[in-house]
Amino acid sequence: MTPAIELAKQRGIAHQVHQYQHDPAAASYGLEAAEKLGLLPQQVFKTLVLSLDSKQLAVAILPVDQLLSMKQLAKALGAKKADMANAADVMRSTGYVLGGVSPLGQKKLLPTVIDSSAQQFATIYVSAGRRGLEIELSAEDLCRLLNAQFAPLCQS
Repeated sequence: MTPAIELAKQRGIAHQVHQYQHDPAAASYGLEAAEKLGLLPQQVFKTLVLSLDSKQLAVAILPVDQLLSMKQLAKALGAKKADMANAADVMRSTGYVLGGVSPLGQKKLLPTVIDSSAQQFATIYVSAGRRGLEIELSAEDLCRLLNAQFAPLCQS
């Protein structure tokens, strides 16, 4: 049981947990999850932790087959600039290891933006807090749990 799954259970959120055999040699953890679970990559979302120009950390949640637009994320959060956070800061802030960072159950609730494409699906998949483990839930429930907002985040 991970903190992500615990949070969904505690809050009574409808969810399903999906497990697959993770290959440590996989080039992309998110694309591996989509492939092994037989899902559209557009429905599987990755969790990225970023550092804003204010030195505050923030979270972006976007489809695994897309690239993040730093400009779009900064705009959504009212910042001038965003960069990828360093690995040590990510692990310290979230409590998760890279490749298994869940947006749910992080040590500290960070400002979070979910790519608006999530709203087209009845459910989406995000990391459940460990490589090889995904949690399926509605994008609206995810948004509520994280006090997040929807905005376009992907490079066009």
